[in-house]
Formats: sequence, C-alpha cells, structure tokens
Amino acid sequence: MGTTEFVVAGLLPELAGDLGVGVSHAGLLITAFAVGMIVGAPTMAMATLRLPQRQTLILALSVFCLGHLVAALSASFTIVLAARVIAALATGAFWSVGFVVATTAAGPHHATRATGAMIGGLTLANVVGVPIGSFAAQFTGWRGPFWALAVLSALAAVFIGRFIPAQEQRVEVSIRAEVRALRQGRLWLALGAAMLIMGGVLATYTYVTPLLTDRAGVPAGAVPLVLIAFGVGALGGTVVGGRLGDRRPTVTTITAAAATALVLLLMIPLSTKPVTATLLVFLMGLTGFTVNPVVTALAMRFAGDAPTLTSALTTSAFNVGVAAGSAIAGTALDSSLGLTGPPLVGTVIAALTLLPLIALAVHGSSGHGRTVARSSAPTHARHDEPEQVPSQH
Repeated sequence: MGTTEFVVAGLLPELAGDLGVGVSHAGLLITAFAVGMIVGAPTMAMATLRLPQRQTLILALSVFCLGHLVAALSASFTIVLAARVIAALATGAFWSVGFVVATTAAGPHHATRATGAMIGGLTLANVVGVPIGSFAAQFTGWRGPFWALAVLSALAAVFIGRFIPAQEQRVEVSIRAEVRALRQGRLWLALGAAMLIMGGVLATYTYVTPLLTDRAGVPAGAVPLVLIAFGVGALGGTVVGGRLGDRRPTVTTITAAAATALVLLLMIPLSTKPVTATLLVFLMGLTGFTVNPVVTALAMRFAGDAPTLTSALTTSAFNVGVAAGSAIAGTALDSSLGLTGPPLVGTVIAALTLLPLIALAVHGSSGHGRTVARSSAPTHARHDEPEQVPSQH
C-alpha cells in the first residue's frame, strides 16, 4: 500500500506520455489517491466499525487488488484516476483498522513503537517497493508495477487471513464514543502536525524525478537509486521517531520538523549536482518521517478508549498533506519557479508544522495536557480485565 501511493512519483514521465497528459497533470494520480484516503479512512472506519477486524482487512486488500487490475488494463487517464481513488478507499480502511490492531497487540507501553513499525511498511515501500517499481517500469512499462501490486495484495489478503486471530473482542463498540473523542483540541493539533509535515515532504517528493533528471543531471536509469536513498532515510527516521517518541515526543518532533524545513530550503540552491541532490533527498526522508510515528501515537493516546476514528483521521491528515502539497507543488512547477517550485512549497509547509507542535508543547507544559493516557485501543479489551495505565511521557 505504501508502494502504490508513492511509486507513481518515479513513473510520472512515462505514465504521462503513455496516457497523453502533461507531467503536472499526471501528478494528479498522487493527489487523487491522497483524496481517496482522506475520504476513505474515516468513512470506511465507521462503516466497518462492528465488523471483525480480520474480515475488514481482507475485504480492503481485495478491493485494493481490484483497483490495480482496472488501472493496469486501462488506456484512459480518467479510468486510471478513478481506479486510484478506489484503491485509496480500500487503503484508508486498512490503515484505520491496522493501526488499532498493531497498537493493541503491542500494549499501551509500546504504542509509539508499534505505530512506528506499521509506518515502517511505508518506509520500506520507499526503500524497496518504489525503487523496484521504478526500475521494473523501464522494462515492463508503467503497467508492470500495477500488475505486481495486484498480485502482492492478493497474497497479502491470504496472509492476513491466516495470521490475524479470528476471535476478536469487539465489546460495546460505540460510534458516539468515537466521535466524542474528537472534542479535544490537542488531538487536532497532533492531526494538524501530521498533515503539515507530510505535505511538506510530499510536495517535493511528488516531482523529485524531473528535479533529479533535469536540474541535478541524474541519469534516468539512476533515479531508482536516489529513491532508495530517500527510502533508507525515511526508514531511519521512522525508527528514530518510534524509539525517541515514547520518551521525548516534544523535542523529537520540533527538532525533526525544523530540520525538514531547512533541508527542503537547501534543496533550492544545492540540487544542481547529483551528489548534493541525492544527499538532500536522503535527509528529506530522514527528518520528515521522524515526526510521523510520534504524532500518530500522540493522537491515538489523546483519543483514549475510542481509537478507531482517530486512527482513520490520522491517515486522512497525512493524506490531506499529500493532496494539498502535491497539488500546490504542481502549480508551482508550472509557474516561473519551475523545478525549484516544489521544494519552495515544501519548505513553507514543513515550517508551518512547527506551529501545532509548539502549541502542543505549551499545552503540555501548562499542566492541562497531563491527562492519564489509557491503552491505545481498550475498546477491544474485556470489561472484566483491569485497565492498564501506561507511564506518562
């Protein structure tokens, strides 16, 4: 699922040529997927709230597979766009339930690390899936990665069906409780930070291929290697965020967000050489993805005993950033700014991430934010079991 969201960035020139649209127009395939996630995550989370988790995950993967089959068989940009939206709806449903499954399995004391492990799937997609997809497309065309993703998602459904327990405790699942959890202001601050940091990174990453080939002079055949560098950085950032976020969430997120804005700003003057451009792409992944697991875990913690809708909204928040960032960056690409437009847009958006993060820090230091955090998903626990209260961070 991480591969399908980001692999288009490495396929844009060829995909645009085959479907008869401009590169900036083809970038809408990333924006459309993000929009599908924005709508799909909360909608599907509520629609499937009372379904067994395993059934929801298998159904989501099946629809995801179907969307990729339709895209691979189509020669119409409009149909491919619609198929991306369908796949995104399924992805939103998967993530909203998957986060709850992961944090419940890990327990309240390791919720951030569990969240980091699941987001690690996204970063592994950038290390393995996106570069392999970009490389394979040079031999199979852009449709090859779509066929592969359809097959792999079908296999994933089989594995989910085998290893997710069939007996799930879904006691007193309440839509009212899920909605009531959204009244907290600090929850929306965490969601705002999630939206902005991803928007800053993806504004640049969406159009990184033309930046590398036309500005930095990186050969087209070497672009997958640079994408691997981004993925390695993102994986490292996820690990760092997952490990430090449980102990020092404020320092970790504010430092990483500020570093992300600086890296994106430096990309404007320093992306004219292959070595410096590759280094900056690596650092963009490292700093940007450090924030993700921390703000996700914070949002889940603030939600208390109603985590499913919050989990879905976290997914939506990330993808609001992806959609807005890639759309604004596409406009900047077509302006007089040219190839430096997307990094400039990314710099501004990433810098804005500091606002909700600082507000969270002030909120916490004032004493109002020191609320006892319950398990990230006690909705699924038996009522006759003692409630576990994790240590304060």
